[in-house]
Amino acid sequence: MTAGKGQGFGFGLGKMKELAAAFQKAQQVQEGAKRLQEELEQMEIEGESGGGLVKVVVSGNQEPKRVEISPEAMAQGSELLSDLVTVAMKDAYTKSTTTMRERMEELTSGLELPGL
Repeated sequence: MTAGKGQGFGFGLGKMKELAAAFQKAQQVQEGAKRLQEELEQMEIEGESGGGLVKVVVSGNQEPKRVEISPEAMAQGSELLSDLVTVAMKDAYTKSTTTMRERMEELTSGLELPGL
């Protein structure tokens, strides 16, 4: 049994154009995501605690880069110092997660895939 003339695969010409445009947009998003990943790797996001006594720096994708501990923090003793480092790590992690999410939302805003 053969399909009638002009029936094709159930896609009209308009749907094919929509689909082509969606694929093009998806490709742009993929390229943007690659650039964003490279940018996130180079970013330095700082978390701190104790009013700056301890600072933790991570990349935009949460890779630890360095920890800065002031002499005043060292004088607080190991237990308090441990708490200060933990709080600074959480601060840096939260900031980097927020930055990553915001940047991904910017990248994918306006992406509409037909039929999905």
